[in-house]
Amino acid sequence: MNRAFALPERISREDLFGNPVTTAAQVSPDGTRLAYLRPDEGVLNVWVRTLGAHDDRVVTRDRLRGIRSYMWAMDNRSILYVQDIGGDENWHLWSADLETGGIRDLTPYPGAQASIVAASHEYPHTLIVSLNNRDPQLHDGYRLDLPTGELTLEIVNPGDVVGWYADRSLRIRGAMAATEDGGFEFRVRDADTEDAPFRTVVRWPAEEEGHVLGFTRDGRSVLMTSSIGSNTSELRLMDLTTMAETTLAADEIVDVGDVMIHPIERNVQAVGFVRHRMEWTILDDAIRNDMQLLRDAHEGEASVVSRDTADRIWIVLYVSDVAPASYYLYRRYAGTLEFLFTTRPALEKADLAPMHGVTIRSRDGLDLYSYLTLPVGIEPRNLPLVLNVHGGPWARDVWGYDAEAQWLANRGFACLQVNFRGSEGFGKRFLHAGDREWGAKMHEDLLDAVDWAVAQGYADPARVAIYGGSYGGYAALVGAAFTPDVFACAVDIVGPSSLRTLIASIPPYWEPLRRMFTNRIGDPDTEPEFLDARSPLYKADAIRCPLLIAQGANDPRVKQAESEQIVAALRERGTPVEYMLFEDEGHGFARPENRLRFYEKAEAFLAECLMAGADPDGAA
Repeated sequence: MNRAFALPERISREDLFGNPVTTAAQVSPDGTRLAYLRPDEGVLNVWVRTLGAHDDRVVTRDRLRGIRSYMWAMDNRSILYVQDIGGDENWHLWSADLETGGIRDLTPYPGAQASIVAASHEYPHTLIVSLNNRDPQLHDGYRLDLPTGELTLEIVNPGDVVGWYADRSLRIRGAMAATEDGGFEFRVRDADTEDAPFRTVVRWPAEEEGHVLGFTRDGRSVLMTSSIGSNTSELRLMDLTTMAETTLAADEIVDVGDVMIHPIERNVQAVGFVRHRMEWTILDDAIRNDMQLLRDAHEGEASVVSRDTADRIWIVLYVSDVAPASYYLYRRYAGTLEFLFTTRPALEKADLAPMHGVTIRSRDGLDLYSYLTLPVGIEPRNLPLVLNVHGGPWARDVWGYDAEAQWLANRGFACLQVNFRGSEGFGKRFLHAGDREWGAKMHEDLLDAVDWAVAQGYADPARVAIYGGSYGGYAALVGAAFTPDVFACAVDIVGPSSLRTLIASIPPYWEPLRRMFTNRIGDPDTEPEFLDARSPLYKADAIRCPLLIAQGANDPRVKQAESEQIVAALRERGTPVEYMLFEDEGHGFARPENRLRFYEKAEAFLAECLMAGADPDGAA
């Protein structure tokens, strides 16, 4: 390695990948208490304290995977959270009663998956939930009474609905349905008539993109994003009487990235757009001064992640590339910002590496918005490079603190993250440029990014690794199998090896979306040869570089067989492959002990492969 200076002090894997010390702050609807996630006996649980006091107490008792998603109930006395078993994604909805200490599984149906559709401050003891206990493929709409736990079936899924929507009175009035062509349509029904029929108000063909954010407060309009008539998805308001659409905000390059909506009035207050960094457009003058104060008060990107119903107290999250995330309590009525906590205080004094937004031009002229993180303290020339490919693939990388980017940079690797074609957020043409291009043009974008890094002098072409999870794991296998001369080694985390078996084994509740998958990837029933040609499993004999493959045994999306079939093929040929199977994980690694075990192995693997200064004593 070319060391003009020296790398900074080594950051421990525990500090990077262990549980956060504190995270995910939320204010109660009445503005009197704060909830947050913090480990209890080494497992993430929900804690609560009274604002202005020091009466912190743990209110949940998870002892396995930890709680990662929760919310306050509108009754101000219950915490709602979801939990699965071993990563199977059959999420059950649980409640923790802050007054009695009781904890209940509100959806105690084996193998079922539940989610919250809607809550309302006007009906604080009621929830609308989505649940597939009747048919694993279909989620019906239920009314849940929090005090008793009673579930009442409100609406049966007709067979194509993938999402329900309720108005502020908690009436299920909207349904997003998958269409036969692989697109979607949104249906509504009248608020004043019991059992009124649904009617379709907007259709998005397969080549269009659209999402519904919800009803306005009066229930007469819906807020949505739509690409119809535009390349990018715009924020629009549709009048349900006239069907007229009003564009509220749009960007010519990127889709709507985030929307800030008043918790009671339901009007749009701000819209975020992300090219390399988040930029907010303020639509409501009532918060203009607040947002300016938040921008000026602290470095990094500010977002409001929780608000009380009176809109007097905000919880603000600041994200930076060179600091751990931090949470603040903002009292609007006083204009004061109070520090709450940093998620990983051990990193506050660490010499973290900046994440640089770069734009790379693909061979056929597309702009690939990407991020380059370089080691601190050494000359950024001819470095070993890890191409870290995001999952999805209908997702995107964003700027900010990234544990893997910091880990790699701290160990002396350059880290390149690319929003290749098929990534979301950059307009429908860019998204659908990835249709049927798995292992083809999507992979060429990654190769073009490597060529760019080499041409800029950042990367040593002989020391490039490809690394990723889910789709990124597939991309790593493609890199090793389809372009074996480019990559020195590959790391695949829960990635599919065969597109044919991937689509054939999707979870039952994805069945209404099957046509979307076959449109974007390929159809195993009509074109198995096409899918096999894009599958690393059938090019395993071309793989020459070392491989590390990690898999969760309970993964419902990318089954264990996806990893084991290519491991078997490689071992049969004598190709070096290391395989890690986590019996208590699913699509990714939730338990910190498993994350640490994986990253210890991955670090040693990459160091040996790229000769980037291995940790000789194996220290964390």
